[in-house]
Amino acid sequence: MTTVSRKKHRQTVASLSGAIFILATICLGLIFMELDAFDPPKSTPPPTATTSPDNYLREEEVIIIETDTGSAATLPVESVLFEYVAVTDSCGPHFEGDCLVVRNGPGSDYAIVSRVRNGVVLKVGGKVEHDGTTWYKIVFDEWLRYPERITSDWYIAADYVDVLYDEGDRTTWDNDYSTTSKEIVVDRSEQKLYAYDGETLFMETSISTGLALTPTPRGSFTVFKKTPSRYMQGPLPGLPSDQYYDLPGVPWNLYFTHDGAVIHGTYWHDSFGRPYSHGCVNLAPSDAQKLYLWADLGTTVTVRD
Repeated sequence: MTTVSRKKHRQTVASLSGAIFILATICLGLIFMELDAFDPPKSTPPPTATTSPDNYLREEEVIIIETDTGSAATLPVESVLFEYVAVTDSCGPHFEGDCLVVRNGPGSDYAIVSRVRNGVVLKVGGKVEHDGTTWYKIVFDEWLRYPERITSDWYIAADYVDVLYDEGDRTTWDNDYSTTSKEIVVDRSEQKLYAYDGETLFMETSISTGLALTPTPRGSFTVFKKTPSRYMQGPLPGLPSDQYYDLPGVPWNLYFTHDGAVIHGTYWHDSFGRPYSHGCVNLAPSDAQKLYLWADLGTTVTVRD
């Protein structure tokens, strides 16, 4: 048997204790590293697929109709991939012929609330399928001078309109645009409109400018806003004319003064070639659409005598 002194024994125990402490520290460090690898920091929780209540709460518009049996049925108002439609199979400017009727619900048994003429462009808020027919719900989400004139929902049958894939309202303050060589010349004496790209004539057509009491302003201007549809209502304050008018879906609008002078399509008269308007420049709807698609934001408008 080997004999070890007390002093030597204490040194051996101390050395072993130190080694055990070092090994324990290393093991604990490895364990915590493993835990950190599986437990992300509390300040950056892992993303989840349900980060918002909107994933659960989605609003859907529906129409409640009464069936032949007297029970109620629910029809969804489905979203559409376009925003506008043009009326193409309806009556003329003086309501001659059969007009497309507007109903207050998606079906031929709903009440007629209006009639729209060829050339009207309307904004669509959704569609409803009912009894084998597609019905478009029309919306007027722009500012209206007399909103009380709209007293019910508007629905029109899809069979009598063309779908328009238009980008909607565009303005010089919300959209990028560049300088252009295009110019629109409005001649009040000739009652003609000319559109040029540089020296090249793009269009020449008869128009109607403002009447004597509400003349189209003379001068040089710029197209600062384009919109395929707007709701025109009168009378307008500050004008000598107190004429009542209510014209939904005025098509193909090019704004060139901030006082309301606009080049646009006109579906309520065909008296082009003589003054007729309250200050705007009236074109036939087909000519207005052609000009609208050609003209850029920033296009010069010159009104002359």
